[in-house]
Order: sequence, then structure tokens, then C-alpha cells
Amino acid sequence: MRIALPPALSAQAIAGRDATLPVVTLDGETMGTTWRILFARAASVDVAALRGAVDVRLAGLVAEMSHWDGTSLLTRFNRAPAGTWMTLPPDFAHVMAAALRIAAASDGAFDPAVGRLVDLWGFGPPGPAPTPDRAAIAGATALSGWRRLSFDPASRRLRQPGGLALDLSGIAKGHAVDALAQLLRDAGIGHALVEIGGELVGFGVRPDGDPWWVDLEVPPGMHLPPLRVALHGLAVATSGNYRRGCHNLDPRTGYPTEAAIVSVSVLHDNAMEADAWATALTVSGPAAGIVMADRLGIAARIVCDAGGEVQEHLSAALTAMLAD
Repeated sequence: MRIALPPALSAQAIAGRDATLPVVTLDGETMGTTWRILFARAASVDVAALRGAVDVRLAGLVAEMSHWDGTSLLTRFNRAPAGTWMTLPPDFAHVMAAALRIAAASDGAFDPAVGRLVDLWGFGPPGPAPTPDRAAIAGATALSGWRRLSFDPASRRLRQPGGLALDLSGIAKGHAVDALAQLLRDAGIGHALVEIGGELVGFGVRPDGDPWWVDLEVPPGMHLPPLRVALHGLAVATSGNYRRGCHNLDPRTGYPTEAAIVSVSVLHDNAMEADAWATALTVSGPAAGIVMADRLGIAARIVCDAGGEVQEHLSAALTAMLAD
């Protein structure tokens, strides 16, 4: 069993644990998938009120950034006339700023403005579609692209250049995980694990003193030595062509990726960036993806199918986390 550990387990977090506290589980559905929270419950925590707060928080994020909800703020932006400036609420603005920063750093391998292409290929709300022809792909690509967006972080204003469609499915779920983790902290909970659709963040430790242990996903039908991660102040996200809702389009070409990558898992200090970088590395391909991860210090595992042979590539940052 390979073990990946964070740079340091917080002595304060370990000292602050209470071995007598029960671990409570809450779960539900959101964003077309499931959510789950495990936390060490102190007597002061009202579980019913916490559950209600989680539901409200998730509903608010869906109302802002869902591309499946025809009434969401995102879909209203997508329908807005050219030249329209829209003031975004704080969550949306936070995600948008991160999305544009990661788009630039990844040279467009991650792109929040790929909605037209996603729909054209049949991966979006309109549903399955026939394989588009070159002219249709060229037309959708011309309307897409993060460089067409103008965003003022200070005023939280985003400009619709005309015909552009946002799709934040590669980053919004990660932000939702982070948002729930912060909600728990604000409620006085110091030890918890939060998961939405396989993307996780953990903080503190279990009442018995162990970290929140999570095994990196192994794609179905593949055999890899297990890699277990201590999610203490860490998040993990996985992008893979076997996962529900995964659409690995290369925004730079307008076509699905042809690389042999089956899955990419990224460890980061927040789930939002882990989510987006997992997508960016998947689109980049195994060789360019591992080079990008090493250049940027990203802890990543890339799993490939090379002619029926399973290959695993670990970035330098992830290798450095492995326990001796």
C-alpha cells in the first residue's frame, strides 16, 4: 500500500481532537450526483440545522452556476445579448477569477467558455447529438474561448461578447466542496471530510487520531497498486472518461481528446483548483500533462491505456508526498 501524506499534520488539529466524539454522516443529492459529509460531532452542533444549511448552500450554488438549470444565472449570461455586462455574486465571481487564471496558466487546456462545443458534441443539456461536421465545429470554436471574456474582479462584472456559452462543470463542483467545508468550519466543526461526486476535501483528523484516509480512484477494469492519501488540509479531484458527466473536449481544437489518458487525479489545498487542474492535465495528454504538473508543482497521478498496457505517471510533487 502506497501512502501519500500532506507536508505536515497540524499538531494543533491532532491535539484538538476529542476521542469520545461520534462521527456523523450526512448525505444527499446535488449537481446530478451525490454529496456526503463525515464530521466529528460536538454536543453543540445541531445536526438538523446543519443539514438545512448544507441544502441551502448547495441550492444557491446551483442557482448561480448550473448549465443544466435553464433559470440559473449562468444560463442567463449565456443568453444575454452581445455587450451585456453582468454583475456576478461572490461565489460565481470567485470561480470565474480562478477559471480564467487556470485557463491562462494551462494555455487553454482548461477553458470555462467551452459551452457551445459541449452542446454541439452532445455532452450538454440539449442531449446526445450526431457527430458534428467541420464547419459546425469551426463555428462553435469561433464563438468560444476564455480570451473572448472580459472580467473585472474588483466590480465582479463579466461581459458577454456575443454567442459565448460558459460551462463551469469542470470547476464549480470543486468550489461547492470547498464551500461546504467552509460552512462546517463556520459552524465550529474542526474535523470533517466532504465529498461531492468523488471530489473530496478533508480537514482535521478523525476522533481516533487517524487522518481522513481516501484511496485514489482506479478506473474500472484496470489494476494498479493502491495509493492512499491522508486528506488533512488537502483536496482531491479525479477526471476520467469513465466518470459520469465527463466530456474531455480539447477547447483549443474543438475536438475530443485523442490521448490515451484514462484518468487524472490531482491533490491540491482546495477542491476547486484540484477539479480544474484534473481537467487541464487530462486535455493536455500524458507527456505534456506531466510536464505541466511538474512545472507548476501540481501533485498529480495520470493513468493511461497504452495499447492495452496500463501506465501510471506520478508528478514530482506527488512522488515527494509518498511515505518511505
